[in-house]
Amino acid sequence: MARIAVVVPIYGSSTSLPRCLTSIARQTYRDIEVVVVDDGNTPPTVLPAVATPIPIRCIRQPHAGAPTARNFGAANTDSEFLLFCDADVVLAPTALARMEEALRTHPDASYAYTAFRFGWKYFSSYPFDPDRLRNMPYIHTTALIRRAHFPGFDPALPRFQDWDLWLTMLEQHHGGIYIPDTLFRVTHTRGTMSRWLPSFVYRLPWQGTHARAYAEARKRIVAKHRLPT
Repeated sequence: MARIAVVVPIYGSSTSLPRCLTSIARQTYRDIEVVVVDDGNTPPTVLPAVATPIPIRCIRQPHAGAPTARNFGAANTDSEFLLFCDADVVLAPTALARMEEALRTHPDASYAYTAFRFGWKYFSSYPFDPDRLRNMPYIHTTALIRRAHFPGFDPALPRFQDWDLWLTMLEQHHGGIYIPDTLFRVTHTRGTMSRWLPSFVYRLPWQGTHARAYAEARKRIVAKHRLPT
């Protein structure tokens, strides 16, 4: 049994998958396994050839969306820690080592998260703060989580799945530890599961489809967790 299971959900384009898996294969921390979850792709996902002794396998489910795919991947592993890594994420070589060290040296923390880049945009994130978390999403899905404290993703949410996860864990008295270094980047390949728009877009009077969907999704999170509006 590996100490860390890396779960990579994929639906649609798989052009970024070789880059993602190569970055995992180059980790300085080696006690890991990788599970790629094919979320009902047609044709089925074919694993790219990656030279690594790290076990990489692909499992398949009928198309059900990213939250269900991540939960399915977690259920098909048996590690102490979980890392959910979309196919357009590229990890720095020391990412897993740094996050594992943070959890090992902070046993009170349930997950470790970092700064990151989304394309050209830099997201510094913030030190863990329950009040800030209740007011805004600032922790990315790609964080190292203690499996014992992982409640699962809500399959009913089309957006803000990561924010919902951290809020659910907060309600269960589980918090995180912040690493103020940039340990991964999101390449944002078309067809993958990562999304981001500049914040000013959501304030425009002629908001597009993505912005309206964002606003509706935020309302659902606010109502579910009884957050300040």
